[in-house]
Amino acid sequence: MDCIPVPIICFQCGTDQNPCHCKVVGPTIGFGVTVLMAVVCWPAALLCCCCATETGKKVLAAPVDTGNAISNAIPI
Repeated sequence: MDCIPVPIICFQCGTDQNPCHCKVVGPTIGFGVTVLMAVVCWPAALLCCCCATETGKKVLAAPVDTGNAISNAIPI
């Protein structure tokens, strides 16, 4: 299942990465990193007018890619 953000904690249920089939720490940290990176990366890409290039698209996708990588790296 997807991550369900609650005001401070993010739960992910239905995973097979640990015995209890729920993750809290990884998705919570991943969500926080995504939000912080989005605050910096998205305006920077739009202000530089590079959002139409391939590099600009990678910069716009970087927060989500990094948050998913962190969420998947932490199994609890």
